[in-house]
Amino acid sequence: MRQLFRYMRTWVFISLLCLVVSWSLPAQAATSFSPKLEQQVLQILREHPEVIIESVQIYQQQQQQQLKQVRQAFLQDLKLNPQTVIGESPTTGANQSKILLVEFSDFQCPYCSEAHKTLKQLLAKHQNEITLVYKHLPLISIHDQALPAAKAAWAASQQGKFWEYHDALFANQKQLGEALYIDTAKSLQLDLEKFKNDAFGANNLAEKAIAKDILLADNLGIDGTPFFVINSQKFSGVVQLSNIEKILADAQ
Repeated sequence: MRQLFRYMRTWVFISLLCLVVSWSLPAQAATSFSPKLEQQVLQILREHPEVIIESVQIYQQQQQQQLKQVRQAFLQDLKLNPQTVIGESPTTGANQSKILLVEFSDFQCPYCSEAHKTLKQLLAKHQNEITLVYKHLPLISIHDQALPAAKAAWAASQQGKFWEYHDALFANQKQLGEALYIDTAKSLQLDLEKFKNDAFGANNLAEKAIAKDILLADNLGIDGTPFFVINSQKFSGVVQLSNIEKILADAQ
């Protein structure tokens, strides 16, 4: 009996998905689904609403388990194969360090700007202990200049000036825009044509590179900035220097 119910639950869930899809399709496509099937599904749902609740719960549990596994794999790589995590991302601080501080940040995020000031203090005090790794996570839905700024910074990194450009963007966060991107490139004496092509050219090199960081953040379930990982510990938002130093001490 239990096996029969499981089979029915699976069938109902699949049928419901078909029904939802049919409602979301244009009228011409939706006509391919039988009205009789729709009525059967609706009747079963009225009699057994717990089927949907249970199916959703199972799905959520599977998603949480998958997220947990991805995070564990990331932390394992951070510990044993740090270069896998670093990839082509810009780094600063100690050249050889057992402690990696991975930052996911958005140049238009005001909290990231505050965190930037704290990180500058942190690296000044612990420059031989920490390697800071920058990952782009532009919150495109709420910050219209987040992606253009990230692309400009990536283009600067192709000429070895990421961190100088990074600092300039945060220092002038309220002026983010094309004029600032070009003026900053000029002030850093970048090859302007190469900069423009790398940042905003038709080949979309910058956007493709940034998309890798966004995908990593999405896989890790990160949906806000700033977000940090030190070895096996993570934290987010604006934090005080003393708080990071405590996390740093615990990580050693």
